[in-house]
Amino acid sequence: MQQSSIQVVRQCARWEPVFPLSVREVRAVMLRILEVLGYEDGTLTLKLVDDVEVAHLNSEFLGCTGPTNVLSFPAVDEGEAGEGESLGEIALSVDTLAREVELYDQEPVEHMVRLLAHAVLHLAGFDHGEVMDSLTESAVDAFRKGTDKPEGMHAGS
Repeated sequence: MQQSSIQVVRQCARWEPVFPLSVREVRAVMLRILEVLGYEDGTLTLKLVDDVEVAHLNSEFLGCTGPTNVLSFPAVDEGEAGEGESLGEIALSVDTLAREVELYDQEPVEHMVRLLAHAVLHLAGFDHGEVMDSLTESAVDAFRKGTDKPEGMHAGS
């Protein structure tokens, strides 16, 4: 079994205090999400973007106006990815993440885990529904346990 490879690309000018983790910590979170969801050998690129960029991507690829929290871009058609091949690319808006944390009164890392698990499942071919919701929450539950948090994560971020 090949080990996961996560490329984290920071494409936003503003970082602190908007984003709760360092790039190294985000990579550790993504590796844990892939493990919890059963994609230990998956590779992907995670782009941390601002609302301007995610709105541009949302418009260009989905025909939707305005920013959104996270977008998934699968690398290949469902069922064609081999072991160690790229699952695709995720764009996470750090601006929308920060707004939603305040709006929904959620813990920042937990909300980020929820969004990223949701995005990974889209890359794996899942559509919205009960199965996807259940798998997303199983990833969040794994992070709620103190022993499942990657070493070095900010406690109480």
